[in-house]
Amino acid sequence: MHPREVEHGIYAKIRLARDMIDTHRDLPLALRAAYLALHRRTDARFAEHQVTADQFVLLAALANGEALTQRELSDQISSDPSTVRAMLVLLEANGFVKRESHPSDARAKTVKLTAAGKRMNKKLWKAGQPIRDDMCGCMSAKEAEMLLALLRNLTCAINDEATLV
Repeated sequence: MHPREVEHGIYAKIRLARDMIDTHRDLPLALRAAYLALHRRTDARFAEHQVTADQFVLLAALANGEALTQRELSDQISSDPSTVRAMLVLLEANGFVKRESHPSDARAKTVKLTAAGKRMNKKLWKAGQPIRDDMCGCMSAKEAEMLLALLRNLTCAINDEATLV
């Protein structure tokens, strides 16, 4: 067999595989599957600490020590304010966060981690490390950077479209 025929055969197989992927259908499903896999595994990992994956996201967002308003926190973690409020009520009841009146806006509340919240965040960060290792271990550092950039672009594109509706 002539080398060009072999090369042509390989390219034909690559084109066939590429054509079999329906990006418009498969991309949303693949993103959803990845998110749900991450969420389920994280919830299972954090169950012994009685904290959910979503609650961990809140704790991690507050981990830098800066007090945020509930609105800022909602924006930072891409969640709706009523969901964030419900999670904060639970986290506050467990002693992990403290909510106080905003110093200049009587309608707003600020949120910050308590000492117990900081300790729990550190425990959860450590407990979640194997998950992050597995995620990063299935791709190169360059691919991970590219994936982050693509996900940010996708988020912006979807959010931009949502604001037009």
